[in-house]
Amino acid sequence: MRGNQDRELLTGAASAAGRRAAASYLLELLVRPGGYRRLWEQYVVRARRGGITQLAVAEVLGRHLWSYPRGHGDAGRHQTLSLHDHVYVGAEGLPARARTLQVIEATADGLDRIPYLYDTKALTLEVGQGCTKQMGDLYQVSDELFVTFIFLARTLDIGETITLEYWTTFQYPGDPLDPHEREYRRAVMRRLENFDMRVEFHPGKLPAGVWWASWDGVDGEILEQEAVGLDSQHSVHRYLRFIEKTVAGFYWSWSPRE
Repeated sequence: MRGNQDRELLTGAASAAGRRAAASYLLELLVRPGGYRRLWEQYVVRARRGGITQLAVAEVLGRHLWSYPRGHGDAGRHQTLSLHDHVYVGAEGLPARARTLQVIEATADGLDRIPYLYDTKALTLEVGQGCTKQMGDLYQVSDELFVTFIFLARTLDIGETITLEYWTTFQYPGDPLDPHEREYRRAVMRRLENFDMRVEFHPGKLPAGVWWASWDGVDGEILEQEAVGLDSQHSVHRYLRFIEKTVAGFYWSWSPRE
């Protein structure tokens, strides 16, 4: 038994080391001049000097899965008909949990999963209505981009729709200087219609100010912002008929001087 446990530990350590090496090599391929960099640069909306544009990399990955599926379900493209994010910020002032409702439509036969991408690994994902499971933990595909897959409760053929419900629980360490702990955003590369976002704050921890904003990519600066007020339920809300090629969401501050 002990020998089996030792082999499992060694196998797990080797697997983790292999993933880190693969991620490091992928990052090198994406950064240095050449064919791989040219792949994602063609999808950049607003170019900036240095660094990787995460939205463009995500677009390349999605298109690659469609063209060269690893499994039957990867070949089925899909579009999102509506997306609703309901976020709760806890008593400690950190984003605690997000409930997402997403209606998708298959645009090809055989859709049995959708990708779930995030710019942090400090979270856990739980699936509910319309979902059966997720494909293990998030794995890193670039410097600040992680991905897994959500499997659907049934395989969809072209034109069929399904409503998905899943929860993201955040595990931020509590760094007051980290802007990710004072915001909730959505990155959208293609056109997304019927987009709805609501952020609710704990009544004992209300922000000094909240803004609706758009950013120049996942790691870029704020392009536009608009101050918004809390309603009687200590929340802010924004509905958009469509959103396209942007990063948008709410950010807040805990004191007027921030």
